[in-house]
Amino acid sequence: MAVTHVETPETPVAPHAGPPAAGRRGPALPVRLLPYLLIAPTVLGTAYLLVYPLIRNLVISFQKFGIAQLIRGGADFVGFDNYRQILSDRMFWSVVLRTFVFTAINVTLIMVLATLVALLIGALGKGMRLAVMGGLVVAWAIPVIAATTVFQWLFQSQLGVVNWVLVALGFEQFDGYAWFANGTSTFAIIVVLIVWQSVPFAALTLYAAMTTVPKELHESAQIDGAGGVKTFTLITFPILRPMFGLIFCLEVIWVFKCFVQIWAISQGGPGNATLTLPVYAYQVAQSLNRYDLGAAISMVTVLILAVALLAYFRQMFKEEGEL
Repeated sequence: MAVTHVETPETPVAPHAGPPAAGRRGPALPVRLLPYLLIAPTVLGTAYLLVYPLIRNLVISFQKFGIAQLIRGGADFVGFDNYRQILSDRMFWSVVLRTFVFTAINVTLIMVLATLVALLIGALGKGMRLAVMGGLVVAWAIPVIAATTVFQWLFQSQLGVVNWVLVALGFEQFDGYAWFANGTSTFAIIVVLIVWQSVPFAALTLYAAMTTVPKELHESAQIDGAGGVKTFTLITFPILRPMFGLIFCLEVIWVFKCFVQIWAISQGGPGNATLTLPVYAYQVAQSLNRYDLGAAISMVTVLILAVALLAYFRQMFKEEGEL
């Protein structure tokens, strides 16, 4: 039997690929440096405006630095003498206590009112919501000095609107009443001013955060019979706790270092009723020409604020980890 030879087609052989191509090089060095070059002006500006003054203030706090050293230079280092002097002064600790009370009152009022305003905005219709938010933005955008001047005029003894309204309502004892001659009333006016300036930012930020909470959770809570208070405490607040913590920290910083409003209205008076640490540091530095003591008070202020905020952050992170 003859065997027929059948030729099978040959499998094409792939051409020799040669050695593997070398890995592609990364972008050229100038391209990789471009992002850093773009942010360099901002970083340098921040360092010049924030870091350098802080370091310079720290150095002065360890020197004997008065008006003579300011003019001719050559300040001598005195170690911790400036810190010993302020820490042994009863006046300093009185100011520290007043600053903490002042901060606690303001921040508590700001957080409570901002939360209520944020909830109110969420409950309004579209038109009223835009109107309220617009009013908050306008109040927030008013310069600090301008708002402070308006409050000074409102509570002016002879031409102030507040006294005029109170007298018109039948409170004759407020005819010509000097609000800024009394320590308690001056303290209260400054608190109202700072709260009025701070609530818009906090309220708008909290409202923006509340819009991220899923509506299904609120609907489920309503089906289960939960009211508005329980819905907020059991759903909204736990979800937005980090945002509340952030707003709280920002307000503590802003109120604790508040200076312009107090100085413009009372300069720490009357009778030191509104004297807080920033105002006290400025008084010591400018009135007594003791820039070294003023710098030491400023550094203690920064240290107190940093320790308080770090303790709060630690507690907040601990609670978040336990959830």
